[in-house]
Amino acid sequence: MTPIPAVVHTRITHTRTTPIRHSFVYRSASWLIDIDDPPRLPWLLRMFARFVAADHFPESDSPGDTLRSRLDAHLDAADVVPPNGRVVGLLSPRVAGHVFNPLSVYWCHDLDGTLRCVVAEVHNTYGERHCYVTTPDARGDARVRKEFYVSPFNDVDGTYRLHVPEPDPDGRVAVSIILDREDQGSFVASLTGRAKPATVRAILTTQLVAPLAPLLVTARIRIQGIRLWLKRLPVVSRPVHDHATTIADDTRLSLTPSRKDFDERSAS
Repeated sequence: MTPIPAVVHTRITHTRTTPIRHSFVYRSASWLIDIDDPPRLPWLLRMFARFVAADHFPESDSPGDTLRSRLDAHLDAADVVPPNGRVVGLLSPRVAGHVFNPLSVYWCHDLDGTLRCVVAEVHNTYGERHCYVTTPDARGDARVRKEFYVSPFNDVDGTYRLHVPEPDPDGRVAVSIILDREDQGSFVASLTGRAKPATVRAILTTQLVAPLAPLLVTARIRIQGIRLWLKRLPVVSRPVHDHATTIADDTRLSLTPSRKDFDERSAS
């Protein structure tokens, strides 16, 4: 089985085809964790990986909340019954006090191990967050409307094709997002890698492969933005972000009973 917790040395690619062609590839690092049992490293290693619930999902005023409680509260607010089994998250920790998770993926299971849904949490460089809730098919594929402003060079029109299969037994991770827009070429982003047990050696090696990964990711995004601006790619104004969740149109979650119904059945 895929080791949990695990360090994933990743290869990230972005390809834009219109109105100009622009692509780049870089190395980074993510972790696979059980969100009910996030790793707490010895203090000497803690600067290299610290998992903080407040770094994910919408703001919460609840003291002592956890990744699980924040996920559940977020799904509750969207009238989706939270999963009652294991949730495996692919995300980036805080490193040297800094965090930036452009994309986090949560595979949400029921108690019998069945995959209930996949939540893709997207962060932009403006400090905003948005979650896409999907139920992928057997290949890990799903479609969902884009409703969140990520890049100043893309508006919020179009449809995402998500490929979010669970990590395979050998620890291979392969996630991709394709943005389809009418009369425009696709934008493609992918993240691939292999999970390795989060040993001391693996954690230290990560700092050689992708030192201070969140800071590097942020810097690379800004550098690529400058390159696109210098190529005179038009800048799109950022709209008001007035909701935090998008549920895929074709997801089975549309048939999921509401939280009220779920609570009434539990009480009966």
